[in-house]
Amino acid sequence: MCFLMENFKIKIITPHGIAEGELYSKENPKTFEAVGKSLSIEGEANLWGEEIYFEIPVATQAENTIREMEIGDIAYWPDGSCLCIFFGRTPVSSGDKPVAASGVNRIGKIVKGISLLKEVSDGEEIKIVKA
Repeated sequence: MCFLMENFKIKIITPHGIAEGELYSKENPKTFEAVGKSLSIEGEANLWGEEIYFEIPVATQAENTIREMEIGDIAYWPDGSCLCIFFGRTPVSSGDKPVAASGVNRIGKIVKGISLLKEVSDGEEIKIVKA
């Protein structure tokens, strides 16, 4: 049994404003719990196409990894111990959907303010907190 509920709301704080999201346990419960326990987290944004990723203090294994994402998906990248936020095409996308560099554990979705993420630059501070 997870210490957390099955889902909860988060805020993604950027220098350009605050986006809102939700983390959920349905696909990757172990990853959801590990990331949830680590909140609040912050880091310097790295951009890869229209994906923001940054290292977080979580070390968990691949769970139910996928590569093809939906716009707004939030995932954990086990290969780099990073949180990833997909808001558009990545360099390996062949269509409109974001595609991760390698398998990621999807744990959430942006529900409001996704356009703010397009304003984030490499090296800017990103913070994720429970709402």
